[in-house]
Amino acid sequence: MSDHPLCRPVNVRFHLRWRPLLESVCVTLLFICLAMPLGEQCVESAEPSEKPNIVLILADDLGYGQLGCFGDKLVKTPHLDRLATEGTRFTQFYAGCTVCAPSRSVLMTGLHTGHTRVRGNAGAANRSPQDLRDADVTVAEVLKQAGYATALIGKWGIGHEGSPGVPTRQGFDYFYGYLDQVHAHNPYPPFIVRGTERVPLRNRTVPGSGGPGEVFGGGVADPAVDYVPDLMTQEALAWIEQNKTRPFFLYWSLISPHANNEGTKLGRGQEVPELGAYAERDWPVADKGHAASITRLDADVGRLMERLRALGLDQNTLVIFSSDNGPHKEGGNDPQRFQPAGPWTGMKRDLTEGGIRVPTVARWPGHIRPGSTITTPLWFADILPTFAELAGATAPQPVDGRSFVPLLHGQSVESLQSRTLYWEFHERGFSQAVLMEGRWKAIRLRKRSAPVQLFDLETDPREMHDLADSQPQRVARAKQLFESEHTDSPEWPIKE
Repeated sequence: MSDHPLCRPVNVRFHLRWRPLLESVCVTLLFICLAMPLGEQCVESAEPSEKPNIVLILADDLGYGQLGCFGDKLVKTPHLDRLATEGTRFTQFYAGCTVCAPSRSVLMTGLHTGHTRVRGNAGAANRSPQDLRDADVTVAEVLKQAGYATALIGKWGIGHEGSPGVPTRQGFDYFYGYLDQVHAHNPYPPFIVRGTERVPLRNRTVPGSGGPGEVFGGGVADPAVDYVPDLMTQEALAWIEQNKTRPFFLYWSLISPHANNEGTKLGRGQEVPELGAYAERDWPVADKGHAASITRLDADVGRLMERLRALGLDQNTLVIFSSDNGPHKEGGNDPQRFQPAGPWTGMKRDLTEGGIRVPTVARWPGHIRPGSTITTPLWFADILPTFAELAGATAPQPVDGRSFVPLLHGQSVESLQSRTLYWEFHERGFSQAVLMEGRWKAIRLRKRSAPVQLFDLETDPREMHDLADSQPQRVARAKQLFESEHTDSPEWPIKE
């Protein structure tokens, strides 16, 4: 007979002495098992895994090359660099578009710019095309239905006041920030929005400084007292504290380092409370302010990570950081100094890599291998299905994105590498771009009758050598995709 304790003879006296208690315990265990839902009954190792908290941090107009972990040598970003060291860098991650509103619409709906509701920055004359509708399903709605607390703190840009597109009608339990993008230009606005109500601040807008956007809070302030990025950080930290006992989704949408377009002409296009480490640099003040805004953003991310650690939440929280599009030229800063697009060509409003490839990092202890790199082409449309899978929810159909959860666990997915990604841009005419097989990039600029340019990103990452003449089959494929991936929208007619 085995020497294992469970195989030894039972002491009869012990058995009889404790029999009533053992019977009581057995009856109790049987009752518990019968009360359990099917599939959870007395199965070893059947405890369901805890749903991760999800924090999505989005910078505004931050270029691929503007973090230390992506090669920047001028601007200090130690906290984001640590995030990459403790997690992973995505080296071919794309925004939804090359300007903010359509990119954010892709991020929230999982539909690319040929299908999503908001396909451009609408402008002041008619803002309704820049509003989501009740029929649109956002990632916040998916996660809320899965039991998550949901909050947006920061810039929204796809739902104006009084419209069905406001965050609290699009799945967010809580909102604090900017609804309008011109409002979000101003780091010292006269008011901020909580829920659907304007909350007055101590800033006073200089009359006439905001142009048509002044009604939305645009312009510059005198006095400039309440710096909203600081207020948003306080709100984010407090909201996490209040929701620490349940799964939560925080979309923290920062406004840095976007310029104050309306303030540029007054020399206040890159305004921050202090210039910090850059005050003594031999640079123009706009360059100092631009660098300082990125370092302040980085410090705010550090504060959030420290709060997660202090609350014991960081081990079960997926944190993803990205940017809404490529770097800007506004505000008076010198792109030649900072080389903000890194190794790529182009900037915001370009469909070349510099306008849409964005710096992205993720941290999730126990799942993402520290110091790793993910090279698979991914984009904003993948966020909704990815978060849905993490939450145990079903993504709405159709969506243009795919879940990249396997990649976070270190697995490879060939179908993600070989698929097609598509963009269109509704400014200065109608432009389109498509990425085929993770390598072949086709671009058609300004109008549908324009010639197609084709670049091989593997051998020509700066997109300098047009191979259209030598690759007629791939050009034909790109033309086909330009037609099939675009669905006409009455709110976004093609302008040529």
